[in-house]
Parts: sequence; structure tokens; C-alpha cells
Amino acid sequence: MSEASKLFDLSGKVVLVTGAGSGLGLAFSRGLAAFGAEVICADRDSSRAEEAVALIQNAGGSALPVHVDVADAASVQSLADRLLASHGRIDVLFNNAGVTSIPKRVHELPVEEWDRLIAINLRGVFLCSRAVLPLMLSGGGGSIVNIASIIGVIGYYPDFPIVPANYAAAKSGVIGLTRQLAVEYAKDNIRANAIAPGFHAGTRLGDAYKANLTADALARRESAIAAATPMGRRGLPEELLGLAIYLASDASRYMTGQVIAHDGGWTAA
Repeated sequence: MSEASKLFDLSGKVVLVTGAGSGLGLAFSRGLAAFGAEVICADRDSSRAEEAVALIQNAGGSALPVHVDVADAASVQSLADRLLASHGRIDVLFNNAGVTSIPKRVHELPVEEWDRLIAINLRGVFLCSRAVLPLMLSGGGGSIVNIASIIGVIGYYPDFPIVPANYAAAKSGVIGLTRQLAVEYAKDNIRANAIAPGFHAGTRLGDAYKANLTADALARRESAIAAATPMGRRGLPEELLGLAIYLASDASRYMTGQVIAHDGGWTAA
């Protein structure tokens, strides 16, 4: 292996991915394992975590399924305690788990939906980071990669609801948390960066919403997304892998506190 290739080698790294059972989390898990990491596939749906691990192992990779509810402090701490006992450290944390709500304008958004989404998408990132940081501190450093969104950077309303305000607020909060983590732990050799995806295919976000749309409404939604994206299409989960590997690996060892949009040009336009 060349010196340049070693920059992206994750052999010997222990990587925890939340929401690993589907969508972007599954793509991240499989890609990280392909580059040599032992991937802890964490999901609230244990069967999905097990399916992810089976795919990784069938491809020759190393992975372990675990259950976690990222919105529950006891569940998250129990996972961290288990990994401390079994592995002694976590080198990389991908805070990927997230949900969305049926898009509505703010005055129509139920308070219960606001609370539910914030608990998973923002509080969950805090809880997982808080629980894993001691393992990184004792291990001499690490990398935290938080999955934000372009909707945490800019608003979007093409004359009908596509994304709800609770999702935008949570992802904006993830960006602020990422930057604070970066400056607090930089001297501990712990990096924190965020990926802000645009609209990507192959995820479970919005499944409930789209299931209730008419064919015309769904076409209108997809047309609006394509029109706002200079590349004219959604991204694919596997197109995020290069960025994910970079942020997890030593190739990005001097990068921290950054928010990288992966959006087909959306934020540039």
C-alpha cells in the first residue's frame, strides 16, 4: 500500500455508526468496513442492524450489531459502557440517526412532532457525542462526523411544504454543536465535522409523507427538488462515501469544525 493510500486506511479503527440499518447509515457502514474499519452498526431496529452486519460480513468486512435509542440517555450510555468493556475505545463516531416529520408550515406543526424530532435529531447527537467522548479522550483522539443537512443552512419553501421547521432547527443545531465540539476538543486530538447532504435518494426519510401523496403531488415535489439542484437530480447514498471515508480517516487530520455541503450545487446557487 502506498503512503498516499494509507491516509484513507481505516484498518484497526473502531467506528460507531448510528442509524446504520438503512439509508445513508447503511451506505456509510458498508463503505467504512470496506476500508478496513470494524463497524459497530447501531440502530433502534435491531433486525436492520443485523441485516447491515450480514451484508458487511458477507463482503469480508468486520461489524457488530447493537441496539440503541439515541433519544434515550440510558440506552446511549448503556451502549457506550458495553463498547468500553468490549473494545476499550471508539475511534470514529458517525452521528447519523435521524427522522423527519410530515412537512407542514410552522403554525400547523404539532408541538408533539417538534419535540419528537428534536429529541432524536439533535438531542440524540448530543447524547451520543457525550457518551463516546470519554472513550476518545482515553484513546488519544478520534473523529466525530455529524450528519446535518443543507436545510440547516438555508430555508426552502417552493410555495408548498417540503421540509418541516423542526427538521431545519434540529439540523441547524447539529451544525452549532459540531463547531462547539471542534473547538472544545481540538487540543485533545478529537475532530468534529459535519456533512450537510442535499436531497438524496435511497433513504427512509419522508417515507410516511410520500406514501400519502398523490402521484401528481409527488411529481411536483420531485420537480421542485430537481429544479433547485444545479445538477438536476438527487444524490445517491454511495456518492457520499468518499467524503465519509475522508472525514473518518487520517487524510482529514487537520480538518475540524467544518460543515461540508454535499448537494449537487444547491447551496452554491
